[in-house]
Amino acid sequence: MSDWETVIGLEVHAQLSTATKIFSACPHGGAQGPNQNVDPVSLGLPGTLPVLNRDVVRGAVMMGLATGSTIASVCRFARKHYFYPDLPKGYQISQFDEPICEHGFVNIPLAGGGEKRIGITRIHMEDDAGKTVHDPQRGVSRVDYNRAGVPLIEIVSEPELSHPDEVVAYLKILHRIVRFLGISDGNMEVGNFRCDANISLRPVGSEVLGTRAELKNMNSFRNVHRALIHEVERQRRVLEGGGEVVQETRLWDDVAARTETMRSKEDAHDYRYFNDPDLLPIHLDEDWIRELKASLPELPAEREARYRDTLGLGAYDAGVLTGSPELADYYDAVIGVPGTDPKKAANWVSTELLGQLAREDKDIGESPVSPAQLARILALMEEGTISSKMAKEVFDRVFREGIEPDAVVAEVGGQITDSDQLLKIVREVIGENPSQADQYREGKTQVLGFFVGRVMAATRGKANPPLVNELLKKELDA
Repeated sequence: MSDWETVIGLEVHAQLSTATKIFSACPHGGAQGPNQNVDPVSLGLPGTLPVLNRDVVRGAVMMGLATGSTIASVCRFARKHYFYPDLPKGYQISQFDEPICEHGFVNIPLAGGGEKRIGITRIHMEDDAGKTVHDPQRGVSRVDYNRAGVPLIEIVSEPELSHPDEVVAYLKILHRIVRFLGISDGNMEVGNFRCDANISLRPVGSEVLGTRAELKNMNSFRNVHRALIHEVERQRRVLEGGGEVVQETRLWDDVAARTETMRSKEDAHDYRYFNDPDLLPIHLDEDWIRELKASLPELPAEREARYRDTLGLGAYDAGVLTGSPELADYYDAVIGVPGTDPKKAANWVSTELLGQLAREDKDIGESPVSPAQLARILALMEEGTISSKMAKEVFDRVFREGIEPDAVVAEVGGQITDSDQLLKIVREVIGENPSQADQYREGKTQVLGFFVGRVMAATRGKANPPLVNELLKKELDA
């Protein structure tokens, strides 16, 4: 691949979590079956007129502000014409030459360290199409219009991504932003966050873009990465074989692990764009934009920086804890309890809690251990009431049985910190193992671990480890 440079641009669609569709009062969530969330507007029936949902504009502006975009004072909707059964109007209402947001950016981390700025050409609003469901056994296709008219924002990047790894990093950042803003649930499995990728190759050093292919049908970060790797190799083989890459739309077949031709790729003029005559221009009030900017939550990059710079967490832990707004809120609630050590809390949340949740196939919102309970376990450990090993046992009881940490400690007993009590056990263990004691005194100090283990076993793990070490050294040295 050293002779070729990969150029990738993305069109990311995020479904907005509004109560109703973009141009009607029809709800768009919770349907139990096909064609339940439909109305005359989303079905494109003659004589119906669209009425813009203000919350859609709000979501688009918030995404623009979060990505440093310029917010247009005036923008317009346009009709984008194409003909498929799942598009009942015969056109999609989108934005063309006057989008609501332009010229934004996000910074993505690079594998070798540092960051790369990826420009965002535009963010615009549009309505979604329905869904065509193919039934190969009966040889028919059916259309579900529940999704028709659902509000989307499309985030179009500059062609500045040069590797599938960068694409995944970029997608994950956008995914976190829409989730932290609360404008989309980002559920990729049902298509609420999806992307099309335009990919081309050109000789290294060339400024001229190669002919691109557009990849569709990618519903996970893993599939995006696999599809792009495959398409880069396919285009390389075509070019090095003396052929020409055809401008087309291709589908990713996850089972066959390959891209396949879907249709020839349209250009803008093929869609016959023109301003939608049923929708007035949108005039955005500057005071309203300022209010939205002031209401923006702490974004993932800002939160990650706070965890690193203020709390002293490592980059890895800060990245894990900002993986979702729910997880970040949980961690903040834990460290919000006075006296909680941020680093220890980060380790317990990212390791013990997330590990247990993964084993139980639960997410952070289903955690049986509340932030207050986890903070209490950390406090009991900090006080010396329980050891780190006992803390894990207490955590497991709280997780599985739903009882309070103090109740577990009251039942099983706390850590033994009485010197006289431990000294008696230490002397008994040394007396029972004279050969190991001689080895220690001959300079084999690693034998100390043997004695620590025996004392801990004798106390069923309740002895205070630092005190045990201190007493053992004192007795063996004597």
